[in-house]
Amino acid sequence: MKQPLGVILAGGLATRMGGGDKTLLTVAGQSLLSRVIDRIEPQVAGLALNANGDGARFADACLPVLPDTVDGFAGPLAGVLAGLDWAAAQGADSIVTVAGDTPFFPCDLVPRLLLAAEGRAHLLALAATPRDGDALKSGGRGVNRHPTFGLWPVALRDDLRAALGDGLRKVVAWTDLHGAGEALFPATPFDPFFNVNTPDDLALAKALARAQIGAQIGALSGGTA
Repeated sequence: MKQPLGVILAGGLATRMGGGDKTLLTVAGQSLLSRVIDRIEPQVAGLALNANGDGARFADACLPVLPDTVDGFAGPLAGVLAGLDWAAAQGADSIVTVAGDTPFFPCDLVPRLLLAAEGRAHLLALAATPRDGDALKSGGRGVNRHPTFGLWPVALRDDLRAALGDGLRKVVAWTDLHGAGEALFPATPFDPFFNVNTPDDLALAKALARAQIGAQIGALSGGTA
């Protein structure tokens, strides 16, 4: 199996943040986009950014910028389709998508998505975490799926194109139709798929980043004592 390509989804309107590009906001001196790149790039064979408008504003990232091919800001599935079309041109079998406003997602996302898709009809899986108070288990009401974090097969791109043309917008409606797997991740000490939607979320992300930096400094200090 070929290593998937990666696609960062950043094609939304960021209305709850007041508009603009959330991915260019900074957390502990580093943009959200830079943090996402640092986490996903080592896990994939190549990387692109799904975004609409003038791609020059992302020039510092040095990534191909893939606009939606479906009009009207059709949601994450439009970004997935843009990524699948790009991957097909590269001769790839699959892509893994991540959200551009989620700076703490797991560093083992890709291998666990691939494992979740094993034995299924398609290389298709979504990341998931248990809901509050529920055990780490697959299926049922105890799981929150994170539809912008998924493994997607190039072989289904025309099926997805047709579904979008028919008006489908909900990610899980399409993934359920094709028997997607679930890669389960723990949600402690916080949900790793926490994303920055509002100014309050940005403040929380900054606090979490500071706490992580402090823990890393503490670990290094303890190791050299």
